[in-house]
Amino acid sequence: MLLEKMTSTERRAVGSLSAIMSLRLIGLFMILPVFALYAHDLIGATPFLIGLAMGIYGLTQALLQIPFGMLSDHIGRKPVIIAGLLLFALGSVIAAESQQIYWMILGRALQGAGAVGSTIIATIADLTRENQRTKAMAINGMTIGVSFSLAMIVGPILAAVFQVSGIFWLATLFSFIAILLLLTVVPKPQTTWHSDAEPEPTQFFSILKTPDLARLNCGVFILHAIFTASFVVIPISLKLYAGLESARQWILYVPSFFVAFILSLVFIVLAEKKHQVKPYFLLGINLLGAAVLILSLGASSLYLSSLGLILFFTGFSLLEAFLPSLVSRSAPKARKGTALGIYSCSQFLGIFVGGSVGGWLYGTFGLLHVYLFCLLFALLWLAISFGMNNPHYSASHAK
Repeated sequence: MLLEKMTSTERRAVGSLSAIMSLRLIGLFMILPVFALYAHDLIGATPFLIGLAMGIYGLTQALLQIPFGMLSDHIGRKPVIIAGLLLFALGSVIAAESQQIYWMILGRALQGAGAVGSTIIATIADLTRENQRTKAMAINGMTIGVSFSLAMIVGPILAAVFQVSGIFWLATLFSFIAILLLLTVVPKPQTTWHSDAEPEPTQFFSILKTPDLARLNCGVFILHAIFTASFVVIPISLKLYAGLESARQWILYVPSFFVAFILSLVFIVLAEKKHQVKPYFLLGINLLGAAVLILSLGASSLYLSSLGLILFFTGFSLLEAFLPSLVSRSAPKARKGTALGIYSCSQFLGIFVGGSVGGWLYGTFGLLHVYLFCLLFALLWLAISFGMNNPHYSASHAK
């Protein structure tokens, strides 16, 4: 049974739903490397409000992800996904047309309010057999990783050509393409609750108390707080100290990300081959901390900034790949959906805290204090993670 292939219906469902997830995430992530400098020109902008605008979609995502998933159990998956994509489109239009920072904050909040990630995962579970579900979730997870990588590469390039408002309009277009895919390609699901794919609110407290899962939830919170806070100041630092204007920053981002992507793949393969995820996981945290240090101290040098970005993206990609896999391995089978729901909320709360705290620190104390915040968070995560267990590998996996 383990070797049984997906049916054509399952392949169509997983492929189309992963594409919908990808279109939505690319629309969100493309803006990250270029947003801080763009938002500086908005009426009423302050560093704190820029950081808030950057991270507020994480707050609305965290608050609405699980309620949307629960609502879809009652009224159906497709209506909830369509509503979420329309909210995302509305937020993107408002952001594209915003001349004032408060309208931008509203637009970004509405983008996050289209929190249909958990509903898409539940739909994948509805449309796949249990013995194919792990494979389906792995494909969807890989799609998320590729979407992030692609967004970080093309976002700065597109901003240089179409301006940042053009990226928001592109995100709007992606929303409608996703709705079209949902209506024409995704099979009609028979809505069922799945313990391995959906959260169960009554079990939240017991999952929160599990030590290994608590470490991982803290980890994904810190990872995304560091990432968002860093990108409040990295574009500004590159402009002020390295003399790299916004339209030319893609020259640094794109090659740095390509090198980092290759390095992270090598580390992931080595970790799995040697069954030594923990050492490489700790390496990822160290790379993140080293990157922040280099970016703060070498801000005036393009070479050091490039090295810092390579280490930053390598550490981030490595940890972003390990974390959901570790949560899935650590969670009890009957509570896997709940564990992943809490993990997802922790991730989005990290985005919100990183953006708002990073903006406040930059406005109150300056760039260096944002980097210091990130470095201290990385050191805290390192201390927390030393007690983690190396994942168990079954005999069949070892072969």
